[in-house]
This record gives sequence, C-alpha cells and structure tokens, in this order.
Amino acid sequence: MILDNRMMETRRLRLLVELSRLGSMRAVADTLGTTTSTVSQQLAVLAREMETALTEPEGRRVRLTPAGRRLAEHAAVILAAVETARLDLAQDTEPNGTLRVAGFATAIRAHLLPLVTGLAVSHTRLHILIREHEPAESLELLTADETDLALTYDYNLAPAAADPALHATALWTASWGLGVPAQADVPDPADTLNVFARFRAQDWIVNSRNTADETVIRTLASMAGFTPRITHQADSLDLVQGMITVGLGVGLLPIGTPTFPGVRLLPLTGPEVTLRAFAVARHGRLAWPPLTLVTDLLVQQASATAAHPPHPGTTETGD
Repeated sequence: MILDNRMMETRRLRLLVELSRLGSMRAVADTLGTTTSTVSQQLAVLAREMETALTEPEGRRVRLTPAGRRLAEHAAVILAAVETARLDLAQDTEPNGTLRVAGFATAIRAHLLPLVTGLAVSHTRLHILIREHEPAESLELLTADETDLALTYDYNLAPAAADPALHATALWTASWGLGVPAQADVPDPADTLNVFARFRAQDWIVNSRNTADETVIRTLASMAGFTPRITHQADSLDLVQGMITVGLGVGLLPIGTPTFPGVRLLPLTGPEVTLRAFAVARHGRLAWPPLTLVTDLLVQQASATAAHPPHPGTTETGD
C-alpha cells in the first residue's frame, strides 16, 4: 500500500489489528512471538507514517485512539486482500493440505463427518482436522488463526454480532420448542408468550457453554412480562431432559428430538425460535481451494437434507 510515496508494511498493520483484538502490547508480542519493545517501536513507526497518534496511555497500558481504531478496521480489510491475492495464485491447484475445522457437535456429526469418507477417496492429499467447540470458542480460534473454518450457530432472537473480517455462509435452520414436564397443563394450541407465561414460576435450564439460548429465554420472558429464574446449566440435551423429568425446571429443546417419557415438547409458534447454522471463514481465506471445496460440500449437504433439518440430537444443548 502506498501513502505519500512511502511504503506501509503489512506487518505493522498486523500488529495494530492484533492490538485492537487483544488489548495489550504484551499480549500482541506473546501471540506473534516477538517482544513488547518491538511491538511498541513498530506501532510508533506506523503512527509516524500515518501522521497521527494511533495509541494513547491508559494506566500502565495503552489503548487505541479513534484514529487507531479506524485504521485497525481498514487494516483488517487490507490484510484480507493481501491474503486473498496470495491464495489467488493457487486457485487452480488440487485441494491439498490440512483444513482445520472447529464447530458444534451437530454440524460436525450430521454434516461434516459424512463428507470425510468421500474426501479421503476423492482428495487423498486433503486432511480434515476437527475440534468440537461452541460458536464463541470457534470464532476465537478463527480470529486467532488457529482454525480455518468455524461451524457456528445463533438464534433468530439472539443474532450473532457481525465481524467485518469474517464471512458467514448460511447452512440450515431448525425450529426449537420448550421442554416441560409431561404432566404440565398447557392449553393447546398456545402461542409462545402464553407458553412462557405459564411457566414463569419455574426454574429455567440453559446451556453451560453458550449464552445464546439464555438470551432467547430472557427476551421472550421479558415480552411475556416476567424475569426468568435461571438456575441450572447443562451442555447435554439428555441431561436437560433428565432435569425436566425430575422437576428441576424447563428449557429449550429442538423440535423433532426424541423426548424422554417424562418430557413434553411444546412448539413455540409466535414468536418462533429458530436456530441458524453457518460456515464461517476469514475473508482472506475464501479462495483457498480446501476451504472452498469443503464449504461448498457443506452447503450441498445442508440443501440435500433441507426437508428434514438436523436437530441437536441427544448431546449438546447448543446443537
């Protein structure tokens, strides 16, 4: 990038982006394998090149100035464009190497794993490395360049915040309902707010590793005129159902999941609760052949099962 006939090195932009993400020069140095002094010196050079202050003291640390924050936004786009240009040179090559995938269990189990066997035959030089994580964890790994593809989800009533450095490809949606004790007296049909109001005095069970379903519950409870008493947390749908069976509370469950004898699953019809699954990657990596191949196959897999969308099954509450 040329500014006033001077070359701005992309490595300095990377330091600024990392400072924006991590919040301290020490963390930047540790992440990039350099020294705090080097980070400080390079950012000072960048500030001189830009002819404006990019950082300012905040106690014993520093924070970005408004100009620094704005440049960090530009820098994320610039670095992505540079990476895209590099990968563009290899677009016609056969997908090969290791594709690191982090994602929630249903996406891995129902969508990614069915592709692995076929890829092992059709693309023998491509290897898939899988790590099971909740969305926030997967996105952190993606931002830190510790994974290449993140399989994530959010809810229509708790949308994930957009990150301009990331690109999300929609995969599938699934409807969720409220799991309650089988003997519960609930008029049928009843809209979502009536259902929630019926259980206002109950304890509520939420995910232990993700806050999205808690946000949905708090939002709908507020609309129904009460504050939910959130007590129990579980990362297993079987455990959630077990808690419901013994009277410990109520919680969200995916429509279509097999229910325990002591559990009744109530549809939430208005407002609806819909889980939305995505394949997320960094903009600069979108043209990388292994990533393109697997993302396209995931989209095809989701389309092929659209008539019967996968639900979280019997393991994770967030799936």
